Amino acid sequence: MILRISVSALLLGAALSAAPAGSGTPTFSKDVASILYQRCVECHRAGEAAPMPLTTYQEARPWAKAIKQAVLQHVMPPWLADPHYGAFRNDRTLTEQDVKTLVAWADGGAPEGDPKQTPALPHFETGWNIGKPDVLIDMGKDFEVPAQGTVAYQYFSVPSNFTEDKWVEAAEIRPDKRGVVHHVIVFIQDPNATPDKREIGSLLVGYAPGEQPLRLDPGTAKLVKAGSKLLFQVHYTPNGKPVTDRSYIGLKFAKEPPKYRAITANAMNRQFVIPAGDPAYQVTSTWTAKQDLTLMSLMPHMHLRGKDFKFTLVYPDGREEIMLNVPRYDFNWQLQYELKSPLELPKGTRIDCVAHFDNSPNNKYNPDPAKDVKWGDQTWEEMMMGWFTYSIPVAPAPAATSGAGN
Repeated sequence: MILRISVSALLLGAALSAAPAGSGTPTFSKDVASILYQRCVECHRAGEAAPMPLTTYQEARPWAKAIKQAVLQHVMPPWLADPHYGAFRNDRTLTEQDVKTLVAWADGGAPEGDPKQTPALPHFETGWNIGKPDVLIDMGKDFEVPAQGTVAYQYFSVPSNFTEDKWVEAAEIRPDKRGVVHHVIVFIQDPNATPDKREIGSLLVGYAPGEQPLRLDPGTAKLVKAGSKLLFQVHYTPNGKPVTDRSYIGLKFAKEPPKYRAITANAMNRQFVIPAGDPAYQVTSTWTAKQDLTLMSLMPHMHLRGKDFKFTLVYPDGREEIMLNVPRYDFNWQLQYELKSPLELPKGTRIDCVAHFDNSPNNKYNPDPAKDVKWGDQTWEEMMMGWFTYSIPVAPAPAATSGAGN
């Protein structure tokens, strides 16, 4: 974990160090552990995506200065939403008091304190964030990832073997070889769909840096019809060593028939050409609700030239409301923003998305500012997609008809 420290961060650190939280130097046991457990260890624990665990004092102590830098520069925990728009229940932002506590702890020598004061570590099912799944389904075969080169997106269509409709309340993708898997998206294919057909609303769950598993509230679930297949889309990034991958997904089913069906859709634009050298090229997309629905979450997606992204609701009466603004998009963090209060949208409401791309030499992540850029799968190409998840009421089952005489 190597981070650059800006002058402003150093000045802020000095200011915060002058006013430590509470009396005396904070300790890991009494002050720091609770912050890490609430905001960090979901990823910073053994077997998860973060590069080092932070579940104990012995694990966290060597990283005290790096933790200080990360929270001062607001790069950890990752959260990119503009606080002026929207309220999100999965907001990872640290409070000012939390930042002061972590900075004062690092500056005070990162003491442990009394181990008896350390709060209990949150319970995690080993290898899973959603708890123990009801069923596991893998890609259906091994894939040999080469040591070098570019690997085209791979698609694996596998049968669910479900003999009845299933309602999925939680889902989590686990990459088999995390070091070479950039992302995995699993789509639901209707029984009669062709292997490569991915219809709007068929996305089940995704895995990418920063993206969280699917966890829906009780009473809301995604439908996987009997006989459906699951389509794995996998983006491999070779890292110098050949490996064999067989990634998989875990599903948890609703305990009772849900009242609401969750659907993930998107507003996308594939028809753009970003001029070479352009520092702020604008691309827009829109989607219109064909029925009343409840909006639950939002997720912007671009590649390395992505600069900013904004979701705006336009109601049938013309009223507009900005739901999410990401002023400094970061491809390294594919974050989903879950609305604190799901929003009822009437039929005809538009979801308008506006994105800007920096194809100039000033973008340090730009693969080649001398080239025009079009839509494409690879990270040196671009995408413009405004993902969102909504729910609609589940239609009641048709009443059974009685026998003869009716």
